Amino acid sequence: MKAYAQALDLKNDPEIIEKYKEYHRNVWPEVVASLKEIGITRMKIYLSGNHLFMYFEAVDDFDPARDFQGYTEQNPRADEWNTLMSSFQQKTPEAGPDDWWAPMELVYDLDW
Repeated sequence: MKAYAQALDLKNDPEIIEKYKEYHRNVWPEVVASLKEIGITRMKIYLSGNHLFMYFEAVDDFDPARDFQGYTEQNPRADEWNTLMSSFQQKTPEAGPDDWWAPMELVYDLDW
């Protein structure tokens, strides 16, 4: 398994943040199925203020640039979810031109 961490911001509006949290309390089953189909085995999203931190694990041959957004191509409902969630979000300043979620660098691991 590989592990990944990424950052993204929500638009800094309490109503938008609450809607985002509400949607994630009831993620559409098609979205979960599509993520699992592309090799994601575990995912957690944390919120602080309007800042999101996502941790996920995936199979060894998973490539975020190639696979992560591929789940939307396999399932129209996942694409609908992605479009809806994007309306609540904004890139962090650290995100590259081709990134939506900004990759994060691992600087410490308790198991090292």
